[in-house]
Amino acid sequence: MQELDVINVRELEDFLINECMYVGIVRAKLDQLRRCFQVQFAAGRDLRPGQLGSMIHTLSNWLSTSDNLLNTIQDKIKWADTVSELDKKHKKEAEERMEEVKKTLSLKADVDFRGPEEMFPEPSGVMDYVEDRSRPKRRRHPLG
Repeated sequence: MQELDVINVRELEDFLINECMYVGIVRAKLDQLRRCFQVQFAAGRDLRPGQLGSMIHTLSNWLSTSDNLLNTIQDKIKWADTVSELDKKHKKEAEERMEEVKKTLSLKADVDFRGPEEMFPEPSGVMDYVEDRSRPKRRRHPLG
């Protein structure tokens, strides 16, 4: 208990359960009646004297790979942001162009539908004429 810096049995039990069993370092049973801890499995976490250099090399490779992956992800994020901005700009330009075309077509449709006289009521030098749409009278042929 002194090496683990715990002052009573309850703290020791909490340490064994929370820091060893739940984490998966130890598979064991805690017997409160006999006041013992029966270990069935313990994960090895110690290095042998010759393994330290290999572990440092492995962790250095992992760190380098992680840094490269992080840089690649950041580059992809920047690229996606740039593409997104370009897409938004293109979409805005397309919508503005579509509005211009709608206005142009609307004005043209008004002119075609109403005619130039209704669109421009002031005299514009266009000669007005009234078309006689009455039916011509039929002539009767003499009976003969």
